[in-house]
Amino acid sequence: MKELIVQKLKEIEKENNVRILLAVESGSRAWGFASPDSDYDVRFIYVRPKEDYLRLETVRDVIELPIDDTLDINGWDLRKTLRLLYRSNPTLFEWFSSPIVYTETPFADRLRAVMTDYYLQKNSLYHYLSTAERNYREYLKGDVVRAKKYFYVLRPVLACRWILGRHTPPPMKFCDLAEAELPSELAEDVRRLLELKIMSPEIKEIPRIDAINGFLDEQIGTIKDILVRMTDERGRDMEKLDELFLSAVI
Repeated sequence: MKELIVQKLKEIEKENNVRILLAVESGSRAWGFASPDSDYDVRFIYVRPKEDYLRLETVRDVIELPIDDTLDINGWDLRKTLRLLYRSNPTLFEWFSSPIVYTETPFADRLRAVMTDYYLQKNSLYHYLSTAERNYREYLKGDVVRAKKYFYVLRPVLACRWILGRHTPPPMKFCDLAEAELPSELAEDVRRLLELKIMSPEIKEIPRIDAINGFLDEQIGTIKDILVRMTDERGRDMEKLDELFLSAVI
């Protein structure tokens, strides 16, 4: 599958006249709880020829391939990427820490080296909290729930706990978050749930697990209260990002 993905990325470069700087897995396979029928969520960052950035007409800043049952591939233009990094977009920090890398260039390492200068805890907390709240509200309130959805709430909640305790971007892999932030009394329930998730189809339904729901209820409320009291952080200027952009397009 990796060979197929790498071939698709080469086709994207040729068909769109771009150069891919980084391509990674971004979904459940990178998080460490893929089901047997999980698709591949491939995300990439690319740069266009210098002339494209000098045109009066705006060039589209995303490339998206039609999604099929196996592959979901899309990418962001470097200029879009750097502007989002300036605003401390949490998704970018995940991409650059993905354990599954399909292709990478020296530029990706240079960008990775400055990313922490633009990390804002409050922005990251809002991102993970909103993800947790939305999935909890929509999928875990009934008596019977989809097993996979627990991880789409547990993971962002544990990421928030990591940020509040360590003041750094959270790791991408669920097992690392769980080992550091999951209360010991929930460890066995989550272990069994993870085993079920990995061995079962995406649509697998189970009875609600009250102990986990209680933990999620309490944590979401606590994180919301903390966020209300947090002051805004000041970001860095764009000078380093401008330099990186120019080094990639010249």
